[in-house]
Amino acid sequence: MDELKEKFHQQYPNVFYLTLDDFDGLQHYLRQRGWIEADEEIILIEKPGEGNMNMVVRVLTGRKKVIIKQARPWVQKYPQVAAPVVRTASEAAFYQLFAVLPVLLEATPELVGFDSEQFMLALEDVGEGSDYTHLYQKDSSITPEEISVLVKFISRLHHIRSDEQSVAFPDNQEMKELNHEHIFNFPFQEENGFNLDDVQLGLQEISLPYKQDEELKAKITQLGQRYLATGTTLLHGDYYPGSWLKTTTGVCIIDPEFAFMGDPEFDLGVMIAHLTMAQSEPEIIQQVIEEYEQPGGYNNSLRQAFSGVEILRRIIGLAQLPLPLSLNEKRELLAQAAEWVLQYQES
Repeated sequence: MDELKEKFHQQYPNVFYLTLDDFDGLQHYLRQRGWIEADEEIILIEKPGEGNMNMVVRVLTGRKKVIIKQARPWVQKYPQVAAPVVRTASEAAFYQLFAVLPVLLEATPELVGFDSEQFMLALEDVGEGSDYTHLYQKDSSITPEEISVLVKFISRLHHIRSDEQSVAFPDNQEMKELNHEHIFNFPFQEENGFNLDDVQLGLQEISLPYKQDEELKAKITQLGQRYLATGTTLLHGDYYPGSWLKTTTGVCIIDPEFAFMGDPEFDLGVMIAHLTMAQSEPEIIQQVIEEYEQPGGYNNSLRQAFSGVEILRRIIGLAQLPLPLSLNEKRELLAQAAEWVLQYQES
C-alpha cells in the first residue's frame, strides 16, 4: 500500500480508494451504486487526462464509458497541499442545477451519480479530447467560435442569481479559503518557502517588488475579502483553459469544484487573465468583453483587478502554468497586472 493510500485509509477507513488497477473493487462499487448494470464488466480503467484537484479515471465497459472522480483530503497534483473532501458536493450541486437549463447542460457533462460518503462523482464521458492549455504555447490560438461558446456559458451561468430566484447552492467556503490562500496570500509573502528560480532563473528577483509593495498588497487584501464574501451570482470559480475541453462534439466545460456564489467579475477576470498570459490576439480579448452579457452590466474596474491578481499569482505563486515566456515577457505582464490592481477603487 503506498504512503498516500495508507494516509487516506487512516483518516477514512471505510471509504473505497479509487485507483487505476483495482478492477474488482471498482466494478463491485459501481454495481452497488447502480452506475453500471449488475452484469456489466469493466474492460479498461485509464486516466482521461492530468487531473489537478481530484483522482479521475475513465471506466470502459462493454456498454458504456463513464468518468469517475474522487476527492482526497489533499490536492491530487500537490499532495502536500490539504484540500476539503466535501468539494465533490459543490461539483454535484453545480451539475444538478443544469438539469432544467439546456443551454448550460449542452456544454457540460451530465451527472450520472454522486456518493457523498465516498466523495465520489460519476459523470458522462464526453469523449476523447484535450484541454485548452495548449493556448499557452507559442503560435497556438483559439477560434472566435470557441470563444463565443465559452463566453455564452458564463454569461448564462451568471444569470443564476440567489437574489432573484430560489437558488440553494453550497457556500463551498472551505474550497474558497483554499483558493484564497493561493490567489491572494501565498504568492505575495516574501518568505513563503517557494523558490521561483526553480521555475525560471531570475524569476525570484523580479517577483520581489510585488511582494514588498504594501499599497499593492493592501488592494489584493481588499479583493481577497470580496472573494471570501458570499455574493449573489453563481460562478464556475476556476474558469481557465484547464477547465475547457475541446472534444469531437465541441467545447465542454468541466471541473467546477471551486463553484460559489460571488462576483461575476471574478470568472470573467480569470478568463481574460489567461487569454492575456497566452498572448491571445487583442481581437479575441475584445470579443470576450463585447459578447459577455450580465444583467445590469458589471464593474470593469473590479474585473480588471481580478485579472491582475490572477496574472500575478500564476507567475509568482505555486500554481504555475506551462508558460514558454521569457523573463522579460513575464516582467512586462507582472507590471501590467499590478497596474490593473492598483487602479481598483473599492465601491
